[in-house]
Amino acid sequence: MTPVLSICLLALTAGLGLALVRLVRGPSLPDRVVALELFSTMVVGIIGIVAIAAEDVLLLDVAIVMALMGFMATIGFARFVERGGQGDD
Repeated sequence: MTPVLSICLLALTAGLGLALVRLVRGPSLPDRVVALELFSTMVVGIIGIVAIAAEDVLLLDVAIVMALMGFMATIGFARFVERGGQGDD
């Protein structure tokens, strides 16, 4: 692993820790959801760095699926907030 990849991995890991703190201590539900979105985005970045370091293209597919799952979770939460909480449907 090159020094650049190591530095990027270290920075993403530090950000992951800070996002985890925000996820646990977030004062409101929207703050926690934003922290979860940040967490999932950083995990996608870490998977991308590991894919580059390992020269494994299959890991990029995993990163794409993780990114799509994070996006769908954000859309679901936005619909939840827009409807004002729990609904009948």
